[in-house]
Amino acid sequence: MGFSVTLTHIIMVIASIILASIFTACAFYAGSVVQNQLTQGVSNVKNTVNIQVDIVYATVNTTSPPDFVIYAKNTGNLPISDFTYLDVYVGPYGTAQLYTYDPTASPGSGNFSITVANGNGVWEPLETATIIVYPTGEISGTLFEAKIVPSQGIGSDYLFSAPTF
Repeated sequence: MGFSVTLTHIIMVIASIILASIFTACAFYAGSVVQNQLTQGVSNVKNTVNIQVDIVYATVNTTSPPDFVIYAKNTGNLPISDFTYLDVYVGPYGTAQLYTYDPTASPGSGNFSITVANGNGVWEPLETATIIVYPTGEISGTLFEAKIVPSQGIGSDYLFSAPTF
């Protein structure tokens, strides 16, 4: 009877070591998953903070056909090179419309074009860009709003009035 009790104890000890090892492996795996998710979250927040655009000045160009001219500065730490993910909203206060990027935008197209100061097509940090927005119709109103929103990052909004002549 002593041999079977000893054998049972040995089996139980081995089984408990195996179970403890499995539990430890699962705990380490869960810990690494949590760590990876936290690392990814911190990286996303860091990218969001590193991309920032501020509108410096905006006006209505009263030429025929009229358009909106927005001067904006990249105040983030990363350059912006793909303007297709840059949303520009502009129009009369409370009814601004979304305009999308088109490098060949022209008057009446309903798109915007962007020209960076140094002309290389990359909006570097601390560089000011000129954004010309071409609405599809006439521009009317006295108070306008403009908003620039990068796909990731911090955008900017700006209120301005139409020039009076």
